Amino acid sequence: MFKSFWGSQEQQAQPRPQEISTNSWYPPSVVSSPSSSHPATPSSTSSNSFNLQRPVDQPKSSSHVSPAEAASIIVLLKDKSVDELRKLLADKDAYQQFLLSIDLVKIQNNLRDELQKETLQLARENLEKEPRIMELRNQCRIIRTTELAAAQEKLNELERQKEEILKFYAPAALLHRLQEAMSQTEDESERMHRQLLDREIDVGAFVQKYKKLRNTYHKRALTHLAAKTSITG
Repeated sequence: MFKSFWGSQEQQAQPRPQEISTNSWYPPSVVSSPSSSHPATPSSTSSNSFNLQRPVDQPKSSSHVSPAEAASIIVLLKDKSVDELRKLLADKDAYQQFLLSIDLVKIQNNLRDELQKETLQLARENLEKEPRIMELRNQCRIIRTTELAAAQEKLNELERQKEEILKFYAPAALLHRLQEAMSQTEDESERMHRQLLDREIDVGAFVQKYKKLRNTYHKRALTHLAAKTSITG
């Protein structure tokens, strides 16, 4: 009976995590740990070592702290008294001041300030370039509506001329014109022959002109035959 009585008094004397959490601004995950606000005792050390051997019972933390960073923070905390540690737990301003005094935090804050300054500088430079960008945009619009339209029209004209030249010098077109020239020479020869029969031209002039026409006709005929053979063959 006495054992149960004294045991109940010891249980009432122990501070509860819920009572500590109401006096601290820390989140419950930090305050609920017995080792966070009380000095380590042999019993608590043994229980903590037992908990370390069972990692399944340990709550998973989303943040990762390297051993070197943890060691540097422990060095800053190991020389503080219990009252100072309790003040860090209870006083948010004291904790903030201590946090800002850590070298790693100072480095991070300096990097953040430098990035902010660089970002603001880039933003200012972009704003300064905005009038030039608007000017270039207006120039592009003018070029697109005036010079580009004229250049496009000239390009279309050159394309049309190219198509005409290609059609004019196409093999089929050349053969057709050569055939027309042959027919024209043949007609001139026939007309001159009729003039000779009608005695409209003397024999000497007829022979000279008729010989020249027939020579031209046969040259064109041979050229037409060779070109047609090379195309079809």
